[in-house]
Amino acid sequence: MSNPFYSIIVPVYNEEENVQILTNEIVSVMEKLNKPYEIIYIDDGSKDKSLEIMKKLKSENPQIRIIVFEKNSGQSAALDAGFRKAKGEVIITMDADLQNDPKDIPLLLDALKEADAAVGWRATRKDSIKKKITSRLGNFFRNLFLGERIHDTGCSLKAFKKETIGRLKLFKGMHRFLPALVTMEGYKVVEVKVNHRPRVYGKTKYGFFDRFLTATPDLFAVIWMKRRVIPYRIKEEI
Repeated sequence: MSNPFYSIIVPVYNEEENVQILTNEIVSVMEKLNKPYEIIYIDDGSKDKSLEIMKKLKSENPQIRIIVFEKNSGQSAALDAGFRKAKGEVIITMDADLQNDPKDIPLLLDALKEADAAVGWRATRKDSIKKKITSRLGNFFRNLFLGERIHDTGCSLKAFKKETIGRLKLFKGMHRFLPALVTMEGYKVVEVKVNHRPRVYGKTKYGFFDRFLTATPDLFAVIWMKRRVIPYRIKEEI
């Protein structure tokens, strides 16, 4: 396989019903872009048949790579591993639960023509009322304290030019603040309205405690980082 131009990073934790369908959808979209790509699945300690199915998919598709964690380490860890292993010039992230629609990937890529990162905005959520309220509260407080206007920082469907993630250091929980972390480094972030599908197979991995309460100390950590970041970009070397 030639060097990929696109890297699609997908954290996977107990998604045995979804990975085959998701792979078919991603391949269908990416083949139409006429540039080499790779799909990086990060198995985050799955206890079902997810890894077994991914290995079978890899045997049939040379574009697939699999990173296997020793134990469940969380979404931030999975994304960090994917970022470090990705070979593409453009990095795309998404969930494995089929709620993100791969057909929206070209919309994000088009937005990168005028920005350094494009983040999905699930304008019409297909989630429970409780989940929607929790998400809106989280986004409200993040925007209030960080001085941003990102409607949906929790949407996993995002695209980045590779240079934007080169200096990022992800800690536990930092996946919720990727737009802020990228902006801190002086890059431009734009939002793109994307489709959001209801979950059909499997169960959500996060409850109220994970989505709201545990994110509060992370928010204050990002506030501190924003005040202390060293914002520079090299113009040239002579």
